[in-house]
Amino acid sequence: MTTPLYQIGTYAAGNRLLDLEQNTEQSRGDRRNAITSGHRACRGCGEALAARVVLDAAHRAAEGRMVTVNATGCLEVFSTPYPESAWQLPWLHSLFGNAAAVAAGVAAALQATGRGDTRVVAQAGDGGTVDIGLGCLSGMFERNDDVLFVCYDNQGYMNTGVQRSGATPPAASTSTTRPVGASVGNAFGTGKSLPLIAMAHEIPYVATATVADLHDLEAKVVTAMGLRGARYLHLLVPCPLGWGADSAATIRLARLATQCGLFPVFEAERGTVTSATPIRRRVPVDEYLRPQARFAHLFGEPGRPEVVAALQDRADRMIERFDLLRDETRDEAWT
Repeated sequence: MTTPLYQIGTYAAGNRLLDLEQNTEQSRGDRRNAITSGHRACRGCGEALAARVVLDAAHRAAEGRMVTVNATGCLEVFSTPYPESAWQLPWLHSLFGNAAAVAAGVAAALQATGRGDTRVVAQAGDGGTVDIGLGCLSGMFERNDDVLFVCYDNQGYMNTGVQRSGATPPAASTSTTRPVGASVGNAFGTGKSLPLIAMAHEIPYVATATVADLHDLEAKVVTAMGLRGARYLHLLVPCPLGWGADSAATIRLARLATQCGLFPVFEAERGTVTSATPIRRRVPVDEYLRPQARFAHLFGEPGRPEVVAALQDRADRMIERFDLLRDETRDEAWT
């Protein structure tokens, strides 16, 4: 009988308990450290963590032959305060909305000069992906350019004052969606799902992931780097500042987002979902919402229980849509 290697409350096995080949890239002493000390990210920044994990894994998968194109945004601003840089690999800064176009041009230039074995990774926040960069990104998808595009989704324009983006969830309070009077915060029925839009282009690979599961995240980066053509990764990266959460809660919040069903984790190829990570311990949405100040208006007195119920319904629909419950989990009460 095998003893489960679970850590208390995390359902995760520590690297020291795994065979070496199962360890994460981040546990290796010779990891690239693509983004290193000297950046100015906030304490607990999910985006900084995700960027290092993604680029370290991509760099090893590409055997060191890689170029990164970075849109304007939080990641660019905190990592390259002129004249300094925290990046330790070839890195280009693009405008807010054209990272996909610049990356496509870099890939084309490399191919034309006989260096097609050098891979291109583009990265942007949700503003530069879901809103300002959507046209360039759709063009990259439509042409099937050989680029891996990574969206670090912190659900708002955090660098410029926590304004609403097309990825901001319903009922969230931002500087442009205050819950004043009858307003519930960000209106229901707005925004868009970039993973589903990417799937509609029927590109070779689309996947979602979070910073709460590095094995899953790294595996998806490696899978994407093993393919050619347009590929898209959409990563949930909690922002302590914009979400009004404890800086120590970043990983927990990312995990809760998946376990309540609001952020489904899945893979798709050519427009068809090929796998989805089932929910291991289902939680109600309020367990995810309560630690975040951006949802504080939904609780307390008088609170907005009908809005919480609407968010629960949204999570339930996601769970059904992506079939996220195992049989043994489906009928469990909240624990």
